[in-house]
Amino acid sequence: MDELRFWKYHGTGNDFVLIEDVAGRFELGDELARRLCDRRFGIGADGVIRVAPSDDADFFMDHRNSDGSHAQMCGNGIRCLGKLVYDRGLIERTEVRVDTRSGVKTLSLHVEDGVVGSVTVGMGRARFARGTLPMAGDPAETFVGEPFEVDGRSYKATAVSMGNPHLVLFVEEDPDDVDVPRIGPLVEHDERFPERTNVEFVAVQGDGVKVRVWERGAGETLACGTGACAAVVAANEAGLVPSKAPARFPGGLLQIERLPDDEVLLTGPAVRVAEGVLDAAWLGASGR
Repeated sequence: MDELRFWKYHGTGNDFVLIEDVAGRFELGDELARRLCDRRFGIGADGVIRVAPSDDADFFMDHRNSDGSHAQMCGNGIRCLGKLVYDRGLIERTEVRVDTRSGVKTLSLHVEDGVVGSVTVGMGRARFARGTLPMAGDPAETFVGEPFEVDGRSYKATAVSMGNPHLVLFVEEDPDDVDVPRIGPLVEHDERFPERTNVEFVAVQGDGVKVRVWERGAGETLACGTGACAAVVAANEAGLVPSKAPARFPGGLLQIERLPDDEVLLTGPAVRVAEGVLDAAWLGASGR
């Protein structure tokens, strides 16, 4: 491979390197993903998304976290994918079906003057059974509004799957005051989560929630789409916010709506930052 063209996008500060591969000729390995995401020696991002072909949808989102691990689903990343395929003329419709490792999702692109400014994603159903995360214990039981002890402190917590695992920890203080880099990895690797978990630190503020997130395989990020859904759904389940509520992150605001059948809609921005070509020598050094 002489060169590899890339695009850089972000959704509320959650940033991604995107690679267009609709012909299915490129393999995204874990080593290359880690190098691409390196903020000093690579491009720098929270994750890499290969826009790949799909037999069941318009595209497949082949997503890896910054540590090279596969991601089942990413609400911010899939919005960026939706904007990319429209920007690049790969699709002219504003309804896009994208296959992910947690199933096919439908995107509604909100276009003004020919530009995609925001995207609504049908994120699928929020599920509470331990077996859907997975979480240790009876697979049919739930972990909703239960005490969760970590680092010498007990939190009121709810475990919820949005196609990937989340543990929502409700905090009394402002999430800005929480030591997320210390507590986040302790929960991510807690033995009760055999496949690790994402962690949301949530405080109810006004009509919605304020959130900081520790993402499985990526660390703390400025926003998380599935985390926003998990946070609002957990707060709504506890009667703390309405079924349609904003989730405020350090990187910006996401709007969440929980429908009566537990389907969840996520709406937020997608922003194109840059495009470029990876140097052939750099690619060769990556072993790919």
